[in-house]
Amino acid sequence: MPAPAARKPAAKGAGEVRIIGGQWKRTRLPVAQRPGLRPTPDRVRETLFNWLGQDLSGWRCLDAFAGTGALGFEAASRGAAAVQLVENDPALVDQLHTLQQRLHAMAVRVQKGDGIAALRHCAPGSLHLVFLDPPFDSPLFEPALAAAAQAVAAADGFIYLEAPQAWDEAALATLGLVVHRHLKAGAVHAHLLKKQ
Repeated sequence: MPAPAARKPAAKGAGEVRIIGGQWKRTRLPVAQRPGLRPTPDRVRETLFNWLGQDLSGWRCLDAFAGTGALGFEAASRGAAAVQLVENDPALVDQLHTLQQRLHAMAVRVQKGDGIAALRHCAPGSLHLVFLDPPFDSPLFEPALAAAAQAVAAADGFIYLEAPQAWDEAALATLGLVVHRHLKAGAVHAHLLKKQ
């Protein structure tokens, strides 16, 4: 006798990721099956937040391609004062709103729209941390990096870039950026960038 349809987990989405540290440590976040959605793996996020230090108290962050919200909620969990999650997929925006309410994440603001436009509307140097994780097959990397370089603070700001290949230091230099840390994990190249 076949199993009941309700027992098929794949119907709900592609699985889940978890928050690694902070006040919501071990909280599971659903991952919907959406085109181009590829959440940052737990191990990569753990390394990233080790690079940044565990405490982000007072930081202002923007996740320009929020998707599941894993990066932004992780930052908020670790004390960030303000986290803006920008996503253009309406179903993912609804999911982000639901998570924000479930966690009572008062520092998190969810915005439907274009992440690059949101970065361009930020005051220059107003952010401590920008997350850039666009779909790997998109042409959004260079415009997103250029907008993030304007929005992030020069002295203590970081840009986290997730890409399908390592970014060339000369190409980053034309945007006024340098590689602070780099990690390759499977198909993912994780870059932590700073202004020159």
